[in-house]
Amino acid sequence: MPPVKKFQKEEIIDTAYEIVKREGLDSINARRIAKELGGSVQPIYHNFKDMEELKEEVNSKIYKKYEEYMLSGINEEKGYKNTGLSFIRFANDYPEFFRILFMKESKATFKNFVLTDKVDDSVIKVGQKFTGLSFEEQKEFQKKVSIFTFGIACLVSTKSVNFTDQEIDKLLGDTVIEMLTGLKVKGGKESE
Repeated sequence: MPPVKKFQKEEIIDTAYEIVKREGLDSINARRIAKELGGSVQPIYHNFKDMEELKEEVNSKIYKKYEEYMLSGINEEKGYKNTGLSFIRFANDYPEFFRILFMKESKATFKNFVLTDKVDDSVIKVGQKFTGLSFEEQKEFQKKVSIFTFGIACLVSTKSVNFTDQEIDKLLGDTVIEMLTGLKVKGGKESE
């Protein structure tokens, strides 16, 4: 009997990640990963207690890719706009990852739509530089901007609309300015 080909944990995660990138999370199973690696399922179950643990690792790697996109342009001149554009670019470049992270059933409500993790806090802080709002005001404003940006990202990730980069840039820039102008005319108060 030939020896079992051994794979490192990272190799297994990377292979599953690549399968998910092409075909979605439901496409990964132990046999499929073993076939891609050219071995048996034994190393997979040696490194992970079950497929759920492997999927959690893949989800973590997907989130890191998202975080990389979001934090890449945040310190540039137009950091606030760049974060929106980066979100949409992520949806375009990694539609399966976008669906996994953002197009699933959730317990989120409008009240907690903008969370406070490393990415969201950074977006809120760079937004404050652009808008001049307090952290809490910016958080409320960001909910509306996020919903608008999310809409464009969904259209892009599903290929429902073929936007050019210039169209997205103008649409996002103009709409955020119009939203901010409306907020300032209204006196910064949220509608009841």
